[in-house]
Amino acid sequence: MTAEIVSNSRKNLADILKITEDMNRIKDIDVLLEKILYEARRFTNSDAGSIYLREGNFLLFSYVQNDTLAARDPSANKHIYVKQALEINEKSISGYVALTGKTVCIPDVYKIDENLPYSFNRSFDQKAGYRTKSLLTVPLITSQQITIGVMQILNSRSKIGVTKAFSGSDIMHIIFFANNASLAIERAKMMRELVMRMIRMAEYRDPKETGNHVRRVSAYSVEIFDNWAQHRGMNREEILKNKDMLSIAAMLHDVGKVAISDTILKKPARLTEEEYTAMKAHTLHGAHLFNNPVSDWDMLAAEVARTHHERWDGGGYPGNKPGDGSEDSGYGTGLAGEDIPIFGRIVALADVFDALISKRAYKEEWGEKQVLEYIREQAGKQFDPEVTEAFFRIYETINSIRQFYPDGEG
Repeated sequence: MTAEIVSNSRKNLADILKITEDMNRIKDIDVLLEKILYEARRFTNSDAGSIYLREGNFLLFSYVQNDTLAARDPSANKHIYVKQALEINEKSISGYVALTGKTVCIPDVYKIDENLPYSFNRSFDQKAGYRTKSLLTVPLITSQQITIGVMQILNSRSKIGVTKAFSGSDIMHIIFFANNASLAIERAKMMRELVMRMIRMAEYRDPKETGNHVRRVSAYSVEIFDNWAQHRGMNREEILKNKDMLSIAAMLHDVGKVAISDTILKKPARLTEEEYTAMKAHTLHGAHLFNNPVSDWDMLAAEVARTHHERWDGGGYPGNKPGDGSEDSGYGTGLAGEDIPIFGRIVALADVFDALISKRAYKEEWGEKQVLEYIREQAGKQFDPEVTEAFFRIYETINSIRQFYPDGEG
Protein backbone atom coordinates (compact mmCIF):
# COMPACT_ATOMS: atom_id res chain seq x y z
CA MET A 1 0.00 0.00 0.00
CA THR A 2 1.52 3.35 -1.03
CA ALA A 3 1.96 6.30 1.33
CA GLU A 4 -0.64 8.26 -0.68
CA ILE A 5 -3.25 5.50 -0.27
CA VAL A 6 -2.55 5.27 3.48
CA SER A 7 -2.84 9.05 3.82
CA ASN A 8 -6.13 9.14 1.90
CA SER A 9 -7.50 6.27 3.97
CA ARG A 10 -6.68 8.06 7.24
CA LYS A 11 -8.27 11.24 5.93
CA ASN A 12 -11.44 9.37 4.93
CA LEU A 13 -11.68 7.69 8.34
CA ALA A 14 -11.23 11.05 10.05
CA ASP A 15 -13.97 12.48 7.82
CA ILE A 16 -16.29 9.62 8.76
CA LEU A 17 -15.74 10.26 12.48
CA LYS A 18 -16.51 13.97 11.99
CA ILE A 19 -19.65 13.14 9.99
CA THR A 20 -20.69 10.68 12.71
CA GLU A 21 -20.57 13.57 15.19
CA ASP A 22 -22.82 15.58 12.87
CA MET A 23 -25.22 12.66 12.40
CA ASN A 24 -25.58 12.21 16.15
CA ARG A 25 -26.91 15.78 16.40
CA ILE A 26 -29.70 15.12 13.87
CA LYS A 27 -33.02 14.27 15.52
CA ASP A 28 -35.36 13.67 12.57
CA ILE A 29 -35.16 10.27 10.86
CA ASP A 30 -35.91 11.55 7.34
CA VAL A 31 -33.29 14.30 7.51
CA LEU A 32 -30.80 11.80 8.94
CA LEU A 33 -31.35 9.40 6.03
CA GLU A 34 -30.78 12.28 3.62
CA LYS A 35 -27.49 13.10 5.38
CA ILE A 36 -26.33 9.47 5.48
CA LEU A 37 -27.01 8.84 1.81
CA TYR A 38 -25.46 12.12 0.71
CA GLU A 39 -22.24 11.45 2.65
CA ALA A 40 -21.99 7.82 1.48
CA ARG A 41 -22.30 9.01 -2.11
CA ARG A 42 -19.78 11.80 -1.53
CA PHE A 43 -17.19 9.30 -0.23
CA THR A 44 -17.52 7.17 -3.32
CA ASN A 45 -18.42 9.92 -5.83
CA SER A 46 -21.62 8.02 -6.65
CA ASP A 47 -24.47 9.22 -8.83
CA ALA A 48 -27.34 7.72 -6.85
CA GLY A 49 -28.40 5.62 -3.91
CA SER A 50 -31.23 4.50 -1.68
CA ILE A 51 -31.86 3.36 1.87
CA TYR A 52 -34.34 0.67 2.88
CA LEU A 53 -35.40 0.29 6.52
CA ARG A 54 -36.57 -3.02 7.88
CA GLU A 55 -40.11 -3.61 9.07
CA GLY A 56 -40.80 -7.23 9.96
CA ASN A 57 -39.81 -9.40 7.01
CA PHE A 58 -39.81 -6.52 4.55
CA LEU A 59 -37.52 -3.69 3.52
CA LEU A 60 -39.39 -0.39 3.11
CA PHE A 61 -38.03 2.06 0.56
CA SER A 62 -37.19 5.00 2.83
CA TYR A 63 -34.91 7.44 1.01
CA VAL A 64 -33.48 7.93 -2.48
CA GLN A 65 -31.12 10.35 -4.23
CA ASN A 66 -30.22 10.45 -7.91
CA ASP A 67 -28.16 13.31 -9.36
CA THR A 68 -28.93 12.41 -12.98
CA LEU A 69 -32.70 12.36 -12.45
CA ALA A 70 -32.58 15.50 -10.28
CA ALA A 71 -30.84 17.38 -13.10
CA ARG A 72 -33.68 16.40 -15.45
CA ASP A 73 -36.60 16.93 -13.08
CA PRO A 74 -36.89 19.78 -10.53
CA SER A 75 -39.42 17.66 -8.61
CA ALA A 76 -37.04 14.71 -8.25
CA ASN A 77 -37.76 14.64 -4.49
CA LYS A 78 -41.16 13.17 -5.32
CA HIS A 79 -39.37 9.81 -5.68
CA ILE A 80 -38.79 9.87 -1.90
CA TYR A 81 -42.53 9.50 -1.43
CA VAL A 82 -43.03 6.22 -3.26
CA LYS A 83 -44.36 3.21 -1.37
CA GLN A 84 -42.24 0.21 -2.17
CA ALA A 85 -41.48 -2.87 -0.12
CA LEU A 86 -39.15 -5.77 -0.77
CA GLU A 87 -39.50 -9.12 0.93
CA ILE A 88 -36.33 -10.13 2.73
CA ASN A 89 -35.14 -13.14 0.79
CA GLU A 90 -32.35 -14.14 -1.58
CA LYS A 91 -34.12 -13.08 -4.79
CA SER A 92 -33.30 -9.34 -4.68
CA ILE A 93 -29.87 -7.86 -3.95
CA SER A 94 -31.13 -5.76 -1.03
CA GLY A 95 -33.14 -8.68 0.35
CA TYR A 96 -30.10 -10.93 0.15
CA VAL A 97 -27.92 -8.40 2.00
CA ALA A 98 -30.55 -7.96 4.74
CA LEU A 99 -30.98 -11.71 5.06
CA THR A 100 -27.30 -12.65 5.19
CA GLY A 101 -25.68 -9.49 6.59
CA LYS A 102 -23.13 -9.67 3.77
CA THR A 103 -21.97 -6.74 1.65
CA VAL A 104 -22.50 -7.14 -2.10
CA CYS A 105 -20.45 -5.23 -4.66
CA ILE A 106 -21.22 -5.66 -8.37
CA PRO A 107 -19.29 -3.98 -11.24
CA ASP A 108 -22.24 -4.24 -13.68
CA VAL A 109 -25.70 -5.29 -12.49
CA TYR A 110 -26.73 -6.17 -16.05
CA LYS A 111 -24.04 -8.89 -16.05
CA ILE A 112 -24.73 -10.73 -12.79
CA ASP A 113 -23.62 -14.36 -12.72
CA GLU A 114 -26.71 -16.52 -13.31
CA ASN A 115 -25.52 -18.94 -10.60
CA LEU A 116 -26.05 -16.31 -7.89
CA PRO A 117 -29.40 -16.46 -6.06
CA TYR A 118 -30.25 -12.77 -6.60
CA SER A 119 -30.87 -10.72 -9.72
CA PHE A 120 -31.25 -7.04 -10.59
CA ASN A 121 -34.73 -5.66 -11.30
CA ARG A 122 -34.44 -3.39 -14.34
CA SER A 123 -37.98 -1.98 -14.12
CA PHE A 124 -36.93 1.28 -12.40
CA ASP A 125 -34.23 1.89 -15.00
CA GLN A 126 -36.71 1.28 -17.79
CA LYS A 127 -39.35 3.57 -16.28
CA ALA A 128 -36.91 6.38 -15.45
CA GLY A 129 -34.71 6.11 -18.54
CA TYR A 130 -31.69 5.43 -16.34
CA ARG A 131 -28.79 2.95 -16.53
CA THR A 132 -27.64 1.39 -13.28
CA LYS A 133 -24.20 -0.15 -13.60
CA SER A 134 -21.89 -0.46 -10.58
CA LEU A 135 -23.61 -1.16 -7.28
CA LEU A 136 -22.53 -1.44 -3.65
CA THR A 137 -25.06 -2.71 -1.08
CA VAL A 138 -24.27 -2.83 2.65
CA PRO A 139 -26.35 -3.94 5.65
CA LEU A 140 -27.19 -1.45 8.40
CA ILE A 141 -26.49 -3.39 11.59
CA THR A 142 -26.81 -2.09 15.16
CA SER A 143 -24.46 -2.73 18.07
CA GLN A 144 -26.88 -5.51 19.11
CA GLN A 145 -26.21 -7.15 15.72
CA ILE A 146 -29.75 -6.42 14.52
CA THR A 147 -30.14 -5.57 10.83
CA ILE A 148 -32.35 -2.47 10.69
CA GLY A 149 -32.00 -1.86 6.96
CA VAL A 150 -29.84 -1.73 3.87
CA MET A 151 -27.98 1.08 2.10
CA GLN A 152 -27.41 0.80 -1.62
CA ILE A 153 -25.23 3.20 -3.62
CA LEU A 154 -24.68 2.98 -7.34
CA ASN A 155 -22.69 4.24 -10.30
CA SER A 156 -19.43 5.33 -8.77
CA ARG A 157 -17.79 7.89 -11.06
CA SER A 158 -14.21 8.62 -11.99
CA LYS A 159 -12.77 12.15 -11.78
CA ILE A 160 -13.93 12.78 -15.35
CA GLY A 161 -17.45 11.46 -14.67
CA VAL A 162 -17.18 7.98 -16.19
CA THR A 163 -19.04 5.22 -14.33
CA LYS A 164 -16.62 2.75 -12.74
CA ALA A 165 -16.64 -0.17 -10.32
CA PHE A 166 -16.41 0.50 -6.59
CA SER A 167 -12.89 0.06 -5.24
CA GLY A 168 -11.73 -1.97 -2.25
CA SER A 169 -11.16 1.31 -0.41
CA ASP A 170 -14.76 2.37 -1.17
CA ILE A 171 -16.08 -0.87 0.30
CA MET A 172 -13.97 -0.61 3.46
CA HIS A 173 -14.96 2.97 4.18
CA ILE A 174 -18.65 2.48 3.43
CA ILE A 175 -18.87 -0.56 5.73
CA PHE A 176 -17.25 1.49 8.53
CA PHE A 177 -19.56 4.42 7.78
CA ALA A 178 -22.66 2.17 7.70
CA ASN A 179 -21.87 0.82 11.18
CA ASN A 180 -21.86 4.37 12.59
CA ALA A 181 -24.93 5.34 10.56
CA SER A 182 -26.89 2.39 11.98
CA LEU A 183 -26.50 3.69 15.54
CA ALA A 184 -27.66 7.17 14.51
CA ILE A 185 -30.70 5.70 12.72
CA GLU A 186 -31.63 3.75 15.84
CA ARG A 187 -31.58 6.93 17.95
CA ALA A 188 -33.55 8.93 15.37
CA LYS A 189 -36.22 6.22 15.16
CA MET A 190 -36.62 6.43 18.94
CA MET A 191 -37.01 10.22 18.68
CA ARG A 192 -39.63 9.87 15.95
CA GLU A 193 -41.58 7.42 18.12
CA LEU A 194 -41.52 9.86 21.05
CA VAL A 195 -42.86 12.63 18.82
CA MET A 196 -45.58 10.38 17.41
CA ARG A 197 -46.63 9.47 20.95
CA MET A 198 -47.14 13.17 21.68
CA ILE A 199 -49.17 13.43 18.49
CA ARG A 200 -51.27 10.40 19.39
CA MET A 201 -51.98 12.06 22.73
CA ALA A 202 -53.31 15.09 20.83
CA GLU A 203 -55.23 12.77 18.51
CA TYR A 204 -57.08 11.24 21.48
CA ARG A 205 -58.33 14.75 22.27
CA ASP A 206 -58.88 15.97 18.70
CA PRO A 207 -60.03 13.32 16.19
CA LYS A 208 -59.13 15.69 13.32
CA GLU A 209 -55.47 15.77 14.40
CA THR A 210 -54.49 12.48 12.75
CA GLY A 211 -51.00 11.05 12.56
CA ASN A 212 -50.98 11.35 8.78
CA HIS A 213 -52.22 14.95 8.83
CA VAL A 214 -49.18 16.00 10.86
CA ARG A 215 -46.87 13.84 8.76
CA ARG A 216 -48.17 15.54 5.62
CA VAL A 217 -47.85 19.04 7.07
CA SER A 218 -44.31 18.23 8.21
CA ALA A 219 -43.28 16.77 4.84
CA TYR A 220 -44.88 19.65 2.89
CA SER A 221 -43.10 22.15 5.13
CA VAL A 222 -39.68 20.53 4.79
CA GLU A 223 -39.94 20.32 0.98
CA ILE A 224 -41.19 23.92 0.68
CA PHE A 225 -38.37 25.14 2.92
CA ASP A 226 -35.77 23.16 0.97
CA ASN A 227 -36.84 24.79 -2.30
CA TRP A 228 -37.23 28.26 -0.76
CA ALA A 229 -33.78 28.05 0.86
CA GLN A 230 -32.06 26.82 -2.31
CA HIS A 231 -33.55 29.71 -4.28
CA ARG A 232 -32.19 32.06 -1.63
CA GLY A 233 -28.70 30.56 -1.95
CA MET A 234 -28.54 29.01 1.51
CA ASN A 235 -25.71 26.48 1.83
CA ARG A 236 -26.49 22.78 2.05
CA GLU A 237 -25.40 22.26 5.67
CA GLU A 238 -27.53 25.15 6.87
CA ILE A 239 -30.50 23.82 4.91
CA LEU A 240 -30.07 20.34 6.43
CA LYS A 241 -29.79 21.72 9.97
CA ASN A 242 -32.97 23.74 9.56
CA LYS A 243 -34.87 20.88 7.91
CA ASP A 244 -34.02 18.68 10.90
CA MET A 245 -35.57 21.15 13.35
CA LEU A 246 -38.50 22.08 11.11
CA SER A 247 -39.57 18.50 10.43
CA ILE A 248 -40.32 17.76 14.08
CA ALA A 249 -41.56 21.26 14.97
CA ALA A 250 -44.07 21.14 12.09
CA MET A 251 -45.43 17.82 13.35
CA LEU A 252 -46.14 19.48 16.69
CA HIS A 253 -47.71 22.67 15.32
CA ASP A 254 -51.12 21.92 16.88
CA VAL A 255 -49.99 20.15 20.05
CA GLY A 256 -51.48 23.01 22.10
CA LYS A 257 -54.94 21.66 21.31
CA VAL A 258 -54.54 19.28 24.26
CA ALA A 259 -55.51 22.29 26.43
CA ILE A 260 -58.73 23.05 24.52
CA SER A 261 -62.14 21.89 25.76
CA ASP A 262 -63.57 18.66 24.28
CA THR A 263 -66.84 20.43 23.50
CA ILE A 264 -64.91 22.60 21.05
CA LEU A 265 -62.40 20.08 19.72
CA LYS A 266 -64.96 17.37 19.03
CA LYS A 267 -67.78 19.55 17.78
CA PRO A 268 -68.88 18.09 14.39
CA ALA A 269 -69.89 21.49 13.03
CA ARG A 270 -68.52 24.96 12.55
CA LEU A 271 -67.51 26.79 15.73
CA THR A 272 -69.33 29.83 17.05
CA GLU A 273 -67.38 33.08 17.29
CA GLU A 274 -66.89 32.54 21.02
CA GLU A 275 -65.70 28.96 20.49
CA TYR A 276 -63.36 30.06 17.71
CA THR A 277 -61.81 32.66 20.03
CA ALA A 278 -61.20 29.93 22.59
CA MET A 279 -59.70 27.67 19.93
CA LYS A 280 -57.20 30.36 18.96
CA ALA A 281 -55.51 29.87 22.32
CA HIS A 282 -54.05 26.54 21.12
CA THR A 283 -51.24 28.55 19.54
CA LEU A 284 -50.27 30.00 22.91
CA HIS A 285 -50.73 26.74 24.78
CA GLY A 286 -48.50 24.99 22.23
CA ALA A 287 -45.76 27.60 22.58
CA HIS A 288 -46.07 27.41 26.38
CA LEU A 289 -45.28 23.68 26.30
CA PHE A 290 -41.77 24.57 25.13
CA ASN A 291 -41.05 27.18 27.79
CA ASN A 292 -37.59 26.94 29.37
CA PRO A 293 -35.99 25.74 26.11
CA VAL A 294 -32.80 23.70 26.31
CA SER A 295 -32.09 23.56 22.56
CA ASP A 296 -32.65 25.36 19.26
CA TRP A 297 -35.31 22.76 18.51
CA ASP A 298 -37.34 23.72 21.60
CA MET A 299 -37.28 27.38 20.55
CA LEU A 300 -38.30 26.54 16.98
CA ALA A 301 -41.13 24.24 18.12
CA ALA A 302 -42.48 27.07 20.29
CA GLU A 303 -42.12 29.52 17.41
CA VAL A 304 -44.02 27.29 14.95
CA ALA A 305 -46.78 26.46 17.45
CA ARG A 306 -47.30 30.16 18.14
CA THR A 307 -47.03 31.63 14.63
CA HIS A 308 -48.57 29.11 12.21
CA HIS A 309 -51.88 31.03 12.19
CA GLU A 310 -50.34 34.43 11.47
CA ARG A 311 -51.08 35.98 8.07
CA TRP A 312 -48.73 37.82 5.71
CA ASP A 313 -51.13 40.82 5.70
CA GLY A 314 -51.25 41.03 9.51
CA GLY A 315 -54.76 39.63 9.93
CA GLY A 316 -53.79 36.43 11.77
CA TYR A 317 -53.36 35.47 15.44
CA PRO A 318 -52.20 35.44 18.22
CA GLY A 319 -50.07 38.44 17.19
CA ASN A 320 -48.48 40.21 20.14
CA LYS A 321 -50.84 38.70 22.70
CA PRO A 322 -48.75 37.79 25.79
CA GLY A 323 -49.00 34.81 28.08
CA ASP A 324 -49.83 31.13 27.77
CA GLY A 325 -53.38 31.35 26.41
CA SER A 326 -55.09 31.48 29.80
CA GLU A 327 -56.28 35.05 29.26
CA ASP A 328 -59.72 35.41 27.71
CA SER A 329 -59.20 38.99 26.51
CA GLY A 330 -58.87 39.90 22.83
CA TYR A 331 -55.84 39.12 20.72
CA GLY A 332 -53.14 41.60 19.84
CA THR A 333 -52.27 43.00 16.44
CA GLY A 334 -51.27 40.16 14.15
CA LEU A 335 -47.68 39.85 13.01
CA ALA A 336 -47.18 40.73 9.34
CA GLY A 337 -44.74 40.08 6.49
CA GLU A 338 -41.24 39.07 7.49
CA ASP A 339 -41.98 39.81 11.16
CA ILE A 340 -43.54 36.35 11.06
CA PRO A 341 -40.70 33.80 11.36
CA ILE A 342 -40.09 31.92 8.10
CA PHE A 343 -41.01 28.54 9.58
CA GLY A 344 -44.33 29.93 10.82
CA ARG A 345 -45.01 31.26 7.30
CA ILE A 346 -44.21 27.91 5.73
CA VAL A 347 -46.24 25.79 8.16
CA ALA A 348 -49.16 28.22 7.76
CA LEU A 349 -49.40 27.45 4.04
CA ALA A 350 -48.77 23.71 4.50
CA ASP A 351 -51.46 23.45 7.20
CA VAL A 352 -54.09 25.40 5.25
CA PHE A 353 -53.44 23.41 2.07
CA ASP A 354 -53.89 20.11 3.89
CA ALA A 355 -57.00 21.32 5.75
CA LEU A 356 -58.70 22.51 2.56
CA ILE A 357 -57.93 19.47 0.43
CA SER A 358 -58.87 16.95 3.16
CA LYS A 359 -62.30 15.88 4.38
CA ARG A 360 -63.18 16.83 7.95
CA ALA A 361 -66.15 16.11 10.21
CA TYR A 362 -67.39 19.68 9.71
CA LYS A 363 -66.62 20.03 5.96
CA GLU A 364 -66.13 18.21 2.68
CA GLU A 365 -62.77 18.40 0.97
CA TRP A 366 -62.30 21.09 -1.65
CA GLY A 367 -61.40 20.11 -5.19
CA GLU A 368 -57.73 20.34 -6.08
CA LYS A 369 -58.29 23.11 -8.65
CA GLN A 370 -60.25 25.18 -6.14
CA VAL A 371 -57.56 24.77 -3.47
CA LEU A 372 -54.74 25.79 -5.81
CA GLU A 373 -56.69 28.80 -7.05
CA TYR A 374 -57.28 29.87 -3.44
CA ILE A 375 -53.58 29.58 -2.55
CA ARG A 376 -52.56 31.58 -5.64
CA GLU A 377 -55.15 34.24 -4.82
CA GLN A 378 -53.96 34.46 -1.20
CA ALA A 379 -50.27 35.01 -2.08
CA GLY A 380 -49.40 38.38 -0.57
CA LYS A 381 -52.52 38.29 1.61
CA GLN A 382 -52.65 35.20 3.78
CA PHE A 383 -49.39 33.67 2.54
CA ASP A 384 -45.82 34.80 1.96
CA PRO A 385 -45.49 35.26 -1.85
CA GLU A 386 -42.02 33.62 -1.98
CA VAL A 387 -43.21 30.64 0.07
CA THR A 388 -46.20 30.32 -2.26
CA GLU A 389 -43.88 30.30 -5.29
CA ALA A 390 -41.79 27.53 -3.69
CA PHE A 391 -44.98 25.53 -3.03
CA PHE A 392 -45.98 25.65 -6.70
CA ARG A 393 -42.46 24.86 -7.93
CA ILE A 394 -42.57 21.55 -6.04
CA TYR A 395 -46.26 20.78 -6.39
CA GLU A 396 -45.56 17.36 -7.94
CA THR A 397 -43.71 16.48 -4.73
CA ILE A 398 -46.56 17.87 -2.62
CA ASN A 399 -48.96 15.59 -4.51
CA SER A 400 -46.70 12.59 -3.93
CA ILE A 401 -46.70 13.31 -0.19
CA ARG A 402 -50.52 13.34 -0.15
CA GLN A 403 -50.58 9.90 -1.75
CA PHE A 404 -47.84 8.59 0.54
CA TYR A 405 -49.70 9.60 3.74
CA PRO A 406 -53.42 9.12 2.95
CA ASP A 407 -56.18 9.71 5.48
CA GLY A 408 -57.34 6.53 7.19
CA GLU A 409 -53.79 5.27 7.80
CA GLY A 410 -51.17 6.10 10.41
